[in-house]
Amino acid sequence: FFLDITILAHFWFWTSFQCGNLVLHLVWLILHLIINVWYSVLGIARMVENTLISSGLLKSYNAVNISKVRYLAVVIDSEEARETSKVLELLCWLASVGLKSICLYDREGVLKKSQTAIIEGLNKSQKAIEEGSDHGTLVEKHVDLEFVSFADSKPAVAKAANLLFAKHYASTKPEKPNFTESDMSEALQAVGYGGPEPDLLFVYGPVRCHMGFPAWRIRYTEIVHMGTLKSMEFGSLLKAIHKFTKVHQNYGMFDINSCDLALFACQP
Repeated sequence: FFLDITILAHFWFWTSFQCGNLVLHLVWLILHLIINVWYSVLGIARMVENTLISSGLLKSYNAVNISKVRYLAVVIDSEEARETSKVLELLCWLASVGLKSICLYDREGVLKKSQTAIIEGLNKSQKAIEEGSDHGTLVEKHVDLEFVSFADSKPAVAKAANLLFAKHYASTKPEKPNFTESDMSEALQAVGYGGPEPDLLFVYGPVRCHMGFPAWRIRYTEIVHMGTLKSMEFGSLLKAIHKFTKVHQNYGMFDINSCDLALFACQP
């Protein structure tokens, strides 16, 4: 009798445990389904919006104030940067919008190595579009390209810090100068790593970061992650530029004296 009660208790406990697991599993499946449906709807809505923007049906995107984007930087994952045809397609889109100055960056310097091929390909594409511009396609005739890699980032800061350290801190003078932001900018320019600050920076790749783009050049830059290069869309590109032109930026102050320059200096 006691054995039967023990068996019955174990059976009841096991059944309750299984039912509880079943309910939890069912709740998890329902939540998973809701989240999948939600993201699917967002994806479809985004795809439809990009299509409408690309086709010109959304009139608010037809007149973009491109003058606010005087310099654009494009950061591309090094693996995706090997797809030269996609890079050229992206550059043609940017040129058709009216952008004249573009900086291309990838960490490993793949774009630098393909610099000649990219410039020649862009010139050929623009020439072909200009010859068939009977349909009113507006294309800028000249685009200035700059090619940057990680070699222009951290090593540049070290060289500039070494220059300032040797010029001011290595002396026997007891008083050390108070450096300003302009002093660091001049040092970077002196070692050959100066350059304009982009107004807008697009990131194409699997990660949401600037992948080592020179930090001193993006102090006031708006950074937008655009997804992977192979999934790029003209509509999303135009939407990001349009959104940037509607943003009001507030500028703060940075005190370079709070940083110990000697920490950045690298001994030869």
